[in-house]
Amino acid sequence: MNIKQIAYIVTTVTIVTTTIVGFISTSFMSSYREMYMLEITNLQTELVTCKLQLKEKARVDLATVVDVTMYRPNTIECDSDPDITADGTKLHIPQASKYRYVALSRNLLKRWGGEFTYGDYVVLQGTDSKDGIYRVRDTMNPKFRNVVDILESHNVKPYKYENVKLYKLTLG
Repeated sequence: MNIKQIAYIVTTVTIVTTTIVGFISTSFMSSYREMYMLEITNLQTELVTCKLQLKEKARVDLATVVDVTMYRPNTIECDSDPDITADGTKLHIPQASKYRYVALSRNLLKRWGGEFTYGDYVVLQGTDSKDGIYRVRDTMNPKFRNVVDILESHNVKPYKYENVKLYKLTLG
């Protein structure tokens, strides 16, 4: 056998194998499509139920007026471990915006005399597009006071909102 014949055989075997694996994978996914769609529907229903329960049980404390900015998980805006927050939470950097985590200026954190601790849920109200519930996971540089920094992905453009109301969300 010469090299051309060997290359032809290898190419043919590769094409046949890829075709068979593709067919099996497609058949497998098609057979489970209905199951996955049902699970998605169940999860969406559960999410709506949880949101309703949260509205019934949640209470917010008095507002603290803050400025809201954003930061990205990189070594310029964070420390040498940008994928680990101050409370030790590990994150997947490309998905940063999806976590809805915030860093608070030190004066807002309990260990420096404030009212918030890591893990608290907070509500931001008074931004154009960033109002909502976030979780406290990080600490800002000591030079900032009364500032909330929202963790964002690298593709998000910088923003700043002033005179935003910050509430501690308490369940129960």
